[in-house]
Amino acid sequence: MNTPVIAQKSPYGVNVEAGKTYAWCSCGGSKSQPFCDGSHKGTGFAPVMFKAEKSETVYFCGCKHSKAGVTCDGSHKTL
Repeated sequence: MNTPVIAQKSPYGVNVEAGKTYAWCSCGGSKSQPFCDGSHKGTGFAPVMFKAEKSETVYFCGCKHSKAGVTCDGSHKTL
């Protein structure tokens, strides 16, 4: 599998709305971080869908190496 581009070595804090679905960028190439803009085409990566259960601030992974899926787990600290 390809290695994703590290978009940034910190999470993206985003205020999400309950019931809304977000397409998280897994390749790291999107210009609309942390969300997908289609830059993954031809890379073997695909966006990961995240549906907000409640309105809150979600810390989406910016390094693209989180073991917790789309949310930050601190993996950026070891890169």
